[in-house]
Amino acid sequence: MKLRLGRYVYGLGGIAFGVTTLVWRQIDSLGNISHPEILVYLTGIAELVAGLAMQWQRTMRFGALTLSAFFSIFALYWIPQIVKTPLVFGPWGNLGEQFSIVLGGVFVVASTLRSNPERSATITRAAYGSFGVCVVSYALYQLFYLAYTAELVPKWVPPGQMFWAIATTVAFALAAIAILSGRLALLASQLLTVMLVLFGLLVWLPPAFSEPQKMSNWTEFASTLGMAASSWIVVDFLSQPDADSRRWPFVHLRARQEESLPD
Repeated sequence: MKLRLGRYVYGLGGIAFGVTTLVWRQIDSLGNISHPEILVYLTGIAELVAGLAMQWQRTMRFGALTLSAFFSIFALYWIPQIVKTPLVFGPWGNLGEQFSIVLGGVFVVASTLRSNPERSATITRAAYGSFGVCVVSYALYQLFYLAYTAELVPKWVPPGQMFWAIATTVAFALAAIAILSGRLALLASQLLTVMLVLFGLLVWLPPAFSEPQKMSNWTEFASTLGMAASSWIVVDFLSQPDADSRRWPFVHLRARQEESLPD
């Protein structure tokens, strides 16, 4: 699997996280947990170096492994919150967002396993299916917090905030169905990527510049960039000629069944 632009954007997401961590000297992804200053600096530097490493072929695997490891820690932070309040969807949604960023790095690592194509295929199938589940969580997150989602939509965008909150929730749901079923998966992933990029540019970047002192604006932008990068990597994956043989097992099984049907 040869990745195109997605892995560069993934690296930019790592750089954004690293810069944010170093500037505010806080690991926002770990909530209210107190962090020793040395841990903050190590995390920020590691994210920054790993993000830069993603920009070169020779160091891409190191960068992906490092970023996936750190993003996995951020994702695991939400597990205790889920155990504490299992009926509240907020922690579940945050876990889905963080884990989708982890999966971008997993795809990149799998793309470097050229000497072991079977292992690469196994990893990418698991990552592909998991990413589809994460997109389901995107839709549910917005559905359960629809009023909050509407407030995030810029007021100047016609026809209205609630319209776009509902429209994007439906779009997330349709993208998840397409990715998990394999029908129009490439188109759905492309549109999903465009939507996430627009979220970053229209929803989170303006407040980051209007209120640059607020760390949350920058971390939300970095998170959205990471989610968009993972989606972009999925687009790169689905654009490969042999992608059908390495996708979600259900998709591959359905494809083989369709091929066996008589004309």
